[in-house]
Amino acid sequence: MRRDEDPTARRDPPGERQFASVNTRPFGRVDAVLLDRDGVISEQTAFVNRPEDFVLVEGAAEAIARLNRAGIPVAVITNQGGIAMGYLTEDDLHAIHERMRQLLAEGGAHVDGIYYCPHHTQATVPAYAVDCSCRKPGIGMLEQARDELEIDLRKSVLVGDATTDILAGLRAGCSTILVETGFGGKNGKAEATPDAIVADLPAAVDLILADLDS
Repeated sequence: MRRDEDPTARRDPPGERQFASVNTRPFGRVDAVLLDRDGVISEQTAFVNRPEDFVLVEGAAEAIARLNRAGIPVAVITNQGGIAMGYLTEDDLHAIHERMRQLLAEGGAHVDGIYYCPHHTQATVPAYAVDCSCRKPGIGMLEQARDELEIDLRKSVLVGDATTDILAGLRAGCSTILVETGFGGKNGKAEATPDAIVADLPAAVDLILADLDS
């Protein structure tokens, strides 16, 4: 099951988003790119609880490699509430992320940091039953990335597939891009308008690098 989604959560009707019209535009000089994981870097499958469940979105490794070559730090910002629900452990998650790093490395890419939130207010594992500030749309993970990578969130771009990703980015002062892979903005959990909507991570990187490549 997706790591952070409550199976009883409300969903928008098919084909509907909670966004107003948006402008697809270059973002200027970008300090860092913050990526959600499932639905952005990896395929949105029913279960990502083991390393073998992790499958990259087509073109994701090359997209991240392009950011690497441009000298732009890349961090993963991911809710992992499945830990709180008992679907996997933190050790399992570390193994999954090692698999992600290996797959990215095969495509000449790397990420500079991985930040995850294991909490959920409806946790079945008591230690993780926390109403935290890190779970998106909270901004705790973004602030941790800011402090550890020494980046300016106001000059950074968050790329996500869920409304909660976009809201977290906006709250942190980032520019935001919604990708149509994964939930494609149809998870129905928040009202937040991204700066751009694009097909997938490679298209998001095209947009982010537009000024540098011109």
